[in-house]
Amino acid sequence: MVRRFIQRKSPDRPENHVDMQLGDGWHKRNFLSEVVIPSLFTRRHGTSLKPVFPQLQVGQLCITWIGHASFLIQTPEHSVLIDPNWAKWLKVIKRIKHPGIELRDLPAIDLVLVTHAHFDHLDRKTLRAIASDQPIAVPEHVGNLVHDLGFNRVHELGKWQSFQHGSLKITLTPARHWGARVLHDSHRGFGGFLIEYEGRTILHCGDSAYFEGFREIGERADIEIALLPIGAYDAPTKRDVHMNPEQALAAFMELRARTMIPMHFGTFRLSYEPLHEPPKRLLEKALELNVLDKVRLLNEGEPQVF
Repeated sequence: MVRRFIQRKSPDRPENHVDMQLGDGWHKRNFLSEVVIPSLFTRRHGTSLKPVFPQLQVGQLCITWIGHASFLIQTPEHSVLIDPNWAKWLKVIKRIKHPGIELRDLPAIDLVLVTHAHFDHLDRKTLRAIASDQPIAVPEHVGNLVHDLGFNRVHELGKWQSFQHGSLKITLTPARHWGARVLHDSHRGFGGFLIEYEGRTILHCGDSAYFEGFREIGERADIEIALLPIGAYDAPTKRDVHMNPEQALAAFMELRARTMIPMHFGTFRLSYEPLHEPPKRLLEKALELNVLDKVRLLNEGEPQVF
């Protein structure tokens, strides 16, 4: 049975909520002039592919990276979308790379998962286009943002709480981040999703700074494939809110996962580092650590069977 959560009027901040105080040196650079304005004149690139989704055999999974933190996860029985975002703009932040798949080319979606309320992960226009009377899962205190979009049920989960969707088990895992849609609603939850299906496991960790919780997740779950963010680490606020590639690899090893798929780079320029830098740093560090064979760098829009 799925537990439904009722929002409190004045809930406390969730555990592992990052400090909202600006970091040292945040004022020494100008994000508007260095990143936002030049991005306006950057031509969007990338191609939306017409995907050919494979007929999966028993025990197989298919993962398609759409771009940024958006993924399509398929089993022989299900099609699950995580953090779907087809937006061309995040307010004033321009999308630099096209989604790997057009919305119209998606298969029928059985379940939608949204890791937190930030605009690059919860895009209401995209969700409204996808909604067709299927369920959606979000962290607690995020449900009111999606109730009116056309989903038949909203599952609000607290840390380590789960629900069953047919033969899928979905669990909200901890992260170190924050979930405010706007500045004053810092009570909103955030996290990642552990997807379990007939002995196969995928972790989409959502957005997270590096923290000791990755070791806990690895101790509590046998993770096969970890989808981990590697970009937006040189934040204009100088706050520690995202992992850099080296930290993502450390998290991967603490999770004790067997395959790492990087995400959260190359689509929106949300921080100072160049868009091409995160995967380059990731591969260099993976080679140094002798784990290059465990890193799968996906191309947007290309289904991959695991």
